[in-house]
Amino acid sequence: MRFSRRTFLSGASISAAFTGYAALAACSPKNKGPVFPIETDKYGPLKSDPEGILDLPKGFEYRVLSRAGDLMSDGLLVPADPDGMAAFTMKDGQTLLLRNHEISPGDLKRELPPSNQSISAFGIGDKRLNSIDKDKLYDHGGKGRQLSGGVTGMLVDEGSMRVTGQYLALGGTYNNCAGGLTPWGSWITCEETTRRAKPKAGLMQDHGYAFEVMADPESGLQQAVPLRAMGRFQHEAACVDPRSSIVYMTQDSGSKASLLYRFLPDVPGKLAMGGKLQALAIVGEPSRDLRNWPTSKDAPVETGQWMYTQWVDLDEVENPNNDIELRGLDGGAARFTRGEGMWFGKDEMYFTCTNGGAAKIGQIWRYIPSPVEGTALESRQPGRLQLFVESPDASVMEYADNITIAPWGDLITCEDGKGDNFLRGITPKGRIYTLARSALKQHNEFTGACFGPDGKTLYFNLQQSGLTLAVRGPWHTAQS
Repeated sequence: MRFSRRTFLSGASISAAFTGYAALAACSPKNKGPVFPIETDKYGPLKSDPEGILDLPKGFEYRVLSRAGDLMSDGLLVPADPDGMAAFTMKDGQTLLLRNHEISPGDLKRELPPSNQSISAFGIGDKRLNSIDKDKLYDHGGKGRQLSGGVTGMLVDEGSMRVTGQYLALGGTYNNCAGGLTPWGSWITCEETTRRAKPKAGLMQDHGYAFEVMADPESGLQQAVPLRAMGRFQHEAACVDPRSSIVYMTQDSGSKASLLYRFLPDVPGKLAMGGKLQALAIVGEPSRDLRNWPTSKDAPVETGQWMYTQWVDLDEVENPNNDIELRGLDGGAARFTRGEGMWFGKDEMYFTCTNGGAAKIGQIWRYIPSPVEGTALESRQPGRLQLFVESPDASVMEYADNITIAPWGDLITCEDGKGDNFLRGITPKGRIYTLARSALKQHNEFTGACFGPDGKTLYFNLQQSGLTLAVRGPWHTAQS
């Protein structure tokens, strides 16, 4: 199925309000914006949930749509650990959610007593594996257990908020973390690993790739084809500029350096046909450290500060020595830390660095591409990077991970913190507010936040409990 640009923009949500602020700030490439105040009660205080699942402001309500272990329409089970997610409109008016599952072989130990949890789509002991075409899986796992990471699809009737079907869309992959939707109607799912093939450990293929899944429920389980030209590294998230089809990607390399990547496809919309991989650098400041850590040698970037950018070419993108980020730094690429979620709005994108900043609890960056992005003229009109938000305290925002843009322009961020986790909102002026809190006794990170095509329904997951939820409420009662 193919989506028009108009459909993509409405589904992905337009950040028009952010663009207006950016235009004011763009008078100087290093303009220093205000130190943003914190607004914690845009929708009022959170109300305790009597069910002990999700605390929300007054007037908001949630529904649990799916749980790990539920029986799906294809006879398989909903896998555990839901992560990145995106929503698509189908021809019949239903909404399709394509949802990652961040599962590695080690997670299958949770199927053993006393937990006896169903982690894999194939059930405990892979008892349901024979019901699928195993040749469509990327990695068969050799003689051991099948790799259980992948993508599931969920069809939702937004009128009744009823789930009408669920199915496995991609399988045989490892640690599918986040990803990104495309303007041509697909989901890029990303493996957050650099594990190499090791048959004795049940890995028959190298891992660390991005894969593409079409938003087409009728296809069921799709052939898993790694997008090798997009690089092999600890992929986290992706987003696509609908004007150019350029793909931007974050990297979560843990304690190592992380880069911001872009992929220039040889054929727009045909990622499997190859292209060029590059990493972002700051004009005039090679290998600039943007982490803002107290130990960083470079001067800290101030909130609101703009910097001109350029992009450096990367070679050996299949990363045989697992050192692509170090080679990128040597070539002048800027250094980020633990790149996480990203989302493209109207002519700009946002991405998070979960432990960036002086307090090491989170940064959010904004990038405005060049009007001639990816062409030979780009150096005359370079793109611009801004530190949009840096959290000073965990009570404000801690470890922002997945991110989306609301139809009215606010950013919605998913926390993956050490204590209580929250959904936070950020207004176009940079004010941070609290939207929801996980009330479950088990520690849960929020993942996969995205708005449905109706613009009224926010979908997300509570990962460790394996829940996918939908929230509705008076979104427009507190516009700012």
